[in-house]
Amino acid sequence: MVKPDSTSPQKPLKLDPGEDFRLRMNEPDEQKRDAATRRSGGWLRAAIVGVLALGFVGAGLGFIAFLSQLRGSEERPARNADGIVVFTGGSSRVADAMELLAAGYGKRLLISGVHPTNDVNDISRTLPDNHKFLKCCVDLDRSAINTRSNAAETRRWARERGFRSLIVVTSNYHMPRAILELSHAMPDVALISFAVVGDKWREEPWWTSGATLRLLLSEYVKYVAAELRVRLAEFGPAPETADRPIGSPRRPATAQAH
Repeated sequence: MVKPDSTSPQKPLKLDPGEDFRLRMNEPDEQKRDAATRRSGGWLRAAIVGVLALGFVGAGLGFIAFLSQLRGSEERPARNADGIVVFTGGSSRVADAMELLAAGYGKRLLISGVHPTNDVNDISRTLPDNHKFLKCCVDLDRSAINTRSNAAETRRWARERGFRSLIVVTSNYHMPRAILELSHAMPDVALISFAVVGDKWREEPWWTSGATLRLLLSEYVKYVAAELRVRLAEFGPAPETADRPIGSPRRPATAQAH
């Protein structure tokens, strides 16, 4: 028996006429499906790019609006208030608040966010000229650990003292979030801002300093998060209920400095 030569040309495969017709009929359907898939994928990519672009533009505009709230120089409060509150964490905040107290802008001062191990003597060493005010007119809050708890402790202090107006002292970049949290915690209390402007802020534009830019971006993200939480909290319990578990005893918010 002679084997076929592998090099010899092979006869083309013959298809059944019916099968050949079905293959030709299916080709347009497959092409249509491929084209539809490509179109849907293109629309999806375009939608994702559009959403990301809108988010980027929105974040940029929001950051510009945030920057517009920051003061570039310190301005004395337009009027006096019942009390003064300063949030610790930035340079010269407490010193500026003590100066406002000494000038008679408020009856008492709350220093919120004092480290648990610090007392009036530690503050007095850094502010020797205001020792008499530390003895008579200053309260220390050692419970607050962030801006939200600063606001909660300030609310308790203001209610215990019967204060209806407060001068708020904190850094200029921190002021928008501080006012947001305080306004949410005690909407019935008038707030007067005193923004502390650091030396570095005065010496060079913020956009020329990488450290300052990172600080502002970080604060902006925190501000947006606080804004969202406050808006969502409007549908929940009142701030007093939200901060303290139901049935838990009420504890003193502050202690006198002396």
